[in-house]
Amino acid sequence: MRLPRRPRLLLPVAIALVAIVALFFLFSGIYTDYLWFDATNYTSVFTGVVLTQIVLFLVGAVLMVGIVGGNMLLAFRVRPMFGPAMFGGGSGADRYRMALDPHRKLIFIVGMGLLALFSGSSFAGQWEIWLKFVNGTSFGKQDKLFGLDISFYMFDLPFIRMVLNFLFTAVIISIVLAAITHYLYGGFRLQSPGVHASRAARTHLSVLLGIFLLLKAVAYWFDRFGLVFSDRGFVHGASYTDVNAVLPAKTILAIIALICAALFFAGVVRPGGMLPGVSAGLLVLSAILIGGVYPALVEQFQVKPNQQGKEAAYIQRNIEATREAYNVDKTEVENYNAESDPAKVQKDGDSSVSGVRLLDPALVSSTYEQTQRIRGFYSFGDTLDVDRYPDSTGKLVDHVVGVRELTGPPEGQNNWINRALVYTHGYGFVAAPGNQVDNSGQPAYDAKDMPVTGPLATSTKLQEPRVYYGEDPASAEYVIAGGNPKNPQELDYPKTGGTGQENTTYTGGGVRVGSFVNRLVYAAKYGEANILLSGDINDNSKILYVRNPRDRVQKVAPFLRLDGNPYPAIVDGRITWIIDGYTTSNDYPYSQSESFGDMTRDTSTDRRVIAQQPTDKINYIRNSVKATVDAYDGTVKLYGWDTNDPMLKTWSKAFPGIILPASKMSPDLRNHVRYPEDLFKVQRYTLSRYHMTDPAAFYNGSDFWNVPGDPTQGDKNIKQPPYYLTTTMPGTGGTPTFSLTTTFVPRQGGANLSAFMAVDSSAGSGYGRLRILRMPSNTPIPGPGQIQNSFQSRLAGQLNVMGVGSSSLRYGNLLTLPYAGGLVYIEPVYVQTTAGGGQEPYPILQRVLVSYGSKIGVGRNLEEALQEVFGGQQQTQPREEQQQTVPSQTNTAINSAIANAKKAYEDAQKALQTSPPNWDAYGEAQKRLEEALKALEGANAQQPKPSATPSATPSASPTATPSATPSGAATPSPSPTGSPTGGTG
Repeated sequence: MRLPRRPRLLLPVAIALVAIVALFFLFSGIYTDYLWFDATNYTSVFTGVVLTQIVLFLVGAVLMVGIVGGNMLLAFRVRPMFGPAMFGGGSGADRYRMALDPHRKLIFIVGMGLLALFSGSSFAGQWEIWLKFVNGTSFGKQDKLFGLDISFYMFDLPFIRMVLNFLFTAVIISIVLAAITHYLYGGFRLQSPGVHASRAARTHLSVLLGIFLLLKAVAYWFDRFGLVFSDRGFVHGASYTDVNAVLPAKTILAIIALICAALFFAGVVRPGGMLPGVSAGLLVLSAILIGGVYPALVEQFQVKPNQQGKEAAYIQRNIEATREAYNVDKTEVENYNAESDPAKVQKDGDSSVSGVRLLDPALVSSTYEQTQRIRGFYSFGDTLDVDRYPDSTGKLVDHVVGVRELTGPPEGQNNWINRALVYTHGYGFVAAPGNQVDNSGQPAYDAKDMPVTGPLATSTKLQEPRVYYGEDPASAEYVIAGGNPKNPQELDYPKTGGTGQENTTYTGGGVRVGSFVNRLVYAAKYGEANILLSGDINDNSKILYVRNPRDRVQKVAPFLRLDGNPYPAIVDGRITWIIDGYTTSNDYPYSQSESFGDMTRDTSTDRRVIAQQPTDKINYIRNSVKATVDAYDGTVKLYGWDTNDPMLKTWSKAFPGIILPASKMSPDLRNHVRYPEDLFKVQRYTLSRYHMTDPAAFYNGSDFWNVPGDPTQGDKNIKQPPYYLTTTMPGTGGTPTFSLTTTFVPRQGGANLSAFMAVDSSAGSGYGRLRILRMPSNTPIPGPGQIQNSFQSRLAGQLNVMGVGSSSLRYGNLLTLPYAGGLVYIEPVYVQTTAGGGQEPYPILQRVLVSYGSKIGVGRNLEEALQEVFGGQQQTQPREEQQQTVPSQTNTAINSAIANAKKAYEDAQKALQTSPPNWDAYGEAQKRLEEALKALEGANAQQPKPSATPSATPSASPTATPSATPSGAATPSPSPTGSPTGGTG
């Protein structure tokens, strides 16, 4: 019974509709991508990538279908004339053939279509390999094993491997499908005693297997060059076994594979399976014995008993190649005696360290959040950034900076109009000098509020404070701006006193979304009908998306690996995001391959969300590009920074015109360029081993280093991050330089300091100069962890009393600086106290700790702490006089100091509980608390020291809460150690 005509038409109509809808969404994705690239003036990237992918797709699809389909058709055409009967009866294959034969054309077309789709897509996905191959630039250096230019391994060999993999896949699929076709149509039968095949089937399959072995011979030959990436030996690169056993084995196997291929081809003219069988067995046996067993024997019996001597030359190659590939071959290593006697530097003053940054960008983010967020729908990044700006005298000072970004509409108002049309942007640049705070311990902002005010905003001539493009997760969403120039509806900033809001209309770039077609495709892209229906969208409206600066640069420069920490700067009167771009590879011969994520992981990467990096393993890196994104209009610019990088030259040829010369950078932009964090982390990871250039010492590993754990964190296994700060390195004539610094400790045991490393981070002739100060090996120099322990144990009485009640201590970044022939450690200490008015707790700088040699100082600011260390000999009372002190007078002084401390603490808490907090009163109370604590220390110093533990001594309390004294006063009971995570001990 046949179906009526109308129901029979429903299926094809439904299929057609589904196809049309699918094609429309596919078109929408491609078209909106084109519109985005067109709006950013990078259509050459879009067309270059898309056209390359299309060509590779077609080539891959046509070649795969041609090879596989051609072999299937050939197998079908040479099927036996009399069918299966020629082998004496039918078989199980007959049933399959009879079922499939009526639909063979449809099955063939669909199968080849799917094969074309998958193979073409796979080939198109290798567009970067193709572009590097056709645009490859010479390195001008040869590898030590084959004497070939490095570019062969970086650009040519990956392409050769890609082609071989494609051909192997095509031939293997052809063999399988041709064999199935021959079987179905009677070309051969699996029956006793063995396989019975027609001459055509035998010839066809012999040729295919011969081609496979021919490809295997070629693969063996090029595998020889891949030995420069071997990980068989002590280090990466061709080892003794690779050079003396595997290399000749690969050559022999290539020759054997050629002979075997010839034997298979000979099977075409000589019937029987003896020659193919012999050749297959020969190849398998050779691969096992020559390619596997022989190298294993050499490794086990020649190399391992004498590894240091056998591998010395190859370790040397690895050391040289690794240092070149990671750009650390010019690192300057010098011995540093680290003189640690403060008395010898008393007259030197402290001018070179008095300007050190104290504000910790990871801690004061919450302070910025609570004091400068202003409204709940704004926020700052979890970790702020460090940059340089001039003070009132014109001297460059390290600043902690952030931008006030928009998180989205307030809770309860999160509708589409507010989300897409009203709450479109953040507002303002907030900055504070890193070396000073106000009287209450808060950042001394020189750019703040809305509209932006302050000396920094004036001196930098900030003209455009609006932030349409930023790092907040809300930037992942689109907004539609600029549609109402006569009746602005985009929230600019709230008016003072809650009397309303200032509105604005966006005038920057973006994709025009006023036309019906554009509205339709974006409605489809985002699944939002309001884009199509809203009356607030007109010809002036522009849709802004891909608003995260890092994502934006990645989209226009997909060949770059980007630094995980973009930072904002005021450049030529506008807020500009600066992002460092790297060219990376895992194909540099003899260089050590490592995980990029492992090399860059520390407490700073754990604190912020770092975008996932593609292809994690690398063994070559260059900071080739400095990219900028305008925070207002999203303009992206790429500046070629390392013009000697052959990879950058290669990509510049692939995408001509998109990378501008560094000479096009404005002087203001160059002033804010800094050495990138991720590159420095990669280099310090590398130099923890590769500061050693002698292969014997490298093999022994006696002087390998580690980056120390962050002493201010609870988990000591997380590395201490590098710190941006202005420091004076030895031999620079006393000139301070903006630097990125780190420390090293021994890899095997001990927390002593092994070395200090810094890189010049300011654009100029010294930019990128890596220097390592190696500590003496016969004198222990305390490392960051030991210094932190000293601070917490020796100053527990002064510090923990500040962390009682609703307050807690937070230790800031522990900075290490070379100073006057020694090393000075500086650490800020914050008190995090819940303020009034329902505000969340945030840290306030209250003390600065300084250590130099055996002396430790503490003060309300850096000058006081330095004075305590370098200002003169500490006065200590002789033991005999201490014992003659009248106990009653001492107890009176102690009780008085305790009472004063208690009163000052209570006054400080009351000042914080007001709304808004009374910071002047809080600062005055903190001064009185400090005076009382000093008086308490002085009185305690006069106490007689009994031989046994005195029962009258206040016991250490893990909670550091006030305990009652006989006089009725409350004294904070100090804990012997402070809490590194901001607890109360």
